[in-house]
Amino acid sequence: MVEAERVICESSVLADAGNGVRFEIQRYGETLPAFVIRFDGRVFGYINACAHVPVELDWMEGDFFDADQRYLVCATHGARYEPDTGYCVAGPCAGARLRPLKVLERDGQVFLVEPVER
Repeated sequence: MVEAERVICESSVLADAGNGVRFEIQRYGETLPAFVIRFDGRVFGYINACAHVPVELDWMEGDFFDADQRYLVCATHGARYEPDTGYCVAGPCAGARLRPLKVLERDGQVFLVEPVER
């Protein structure tokens, strides 16, 4: 499979357990909201949709972490997700997961890695 990289943001805008960066992706002819965050020094990306009901997690743009900066939280349902796995540890969708995206960090930038249809 051929993959392409797309720049999402500069690495410097992602503080550890700080605000994330929102962007959009195309999947199966549909535009979906997505985001990247930094946690424990690593960058993670997810589709911006709660596993309980597909509403965006952040109530204020880019504000994905709970007050303790330990979990990603759905502002609508209160579901809590591990930032590094997307696993829901509390809330109405406990045991479910956020949908991960392949992201990488290189040369001061964060990239989305996507399959290219041929």
